[in-house]
Amino acid sequence: MKKGKRYLEAAKLVDKTVKYSGLEATELAKKTSVTKFDATVEVAFRLNVDPRKADQNLRGAISLPHGTGKSVKVIVVAKSDKAKEALAAGADAAGDTELIEKISGGWLDFDVMVATPDMMAQLGKLGRVLGPKGLMPNPKTGTVTLDVAKAVQEIKAGKIEYRTDKVGNIHAPIGKTSFDAAKLHENMLALYNQLMRIKPATVKGTYIKNITVSTTMGPGIHVDENKIKN
Repeated sequence: MKKGKRYLEAAKLVDKTVKYSGLEATELAKKTSVTKFDATVEVAFRLNVDPRKADQNLRGAISLPHGTGKSVKVIVVAKSDKAKEALAAGADAAGDTELIEKISGGWLDFDVMVATPDMMAQLGKLGRVLGPKGLMPNPKTGTVTLDVAKAVQEIKAGKIEYRTDKVGNIHAPIGKTSFDAAKLHENMLALYNQLMRIKPATVKGTYIKNITVSTTMGPGIHVDENKIKN
């Protein structure tokens, strides 16, 4: 695919033969953003894992120190009292049967769904709709919980989910180009440290093969793992 003029100019700022330190990468990401809007900055980790193995199929959630800069629509599937707690905590919608029926009718205008454990059996019927879109609540990511208020507040504040794709990559947003480079760097380190904490014991050899930072439609910037904290 032919690259635009703005992309080509931005790409000139990135030396493909160099692996940058963590802070250098986030500074460069801000400089190489080619969009006119406040683009998302993402980090991609290429891991030496086999997602077909249960212990190497990594999935979880983490609260980034500085959030993502994105406004997230959160809904909560819960019965009366818990639904009221969720709405008081800032949920965009909350309810039980009626909300489930609305979703089964094709309504998917939300980013994250939280549910209480007692509602999961009913939500199971929507697995084919919610599963492929990554919207099904999961205990591993803290979206199946009785403490719905806390879950809503954390997600609204910048808690993100991460999971390995079919080939072992993890992609995640770490902020916006309007963020200070230092804040982007700290968010990236938070996710890196989390991945190191959950490294599967069965992984042999190099765990993290590659780290790349990029912005929406911008060029990739390779990060040196040995300098990621710098």
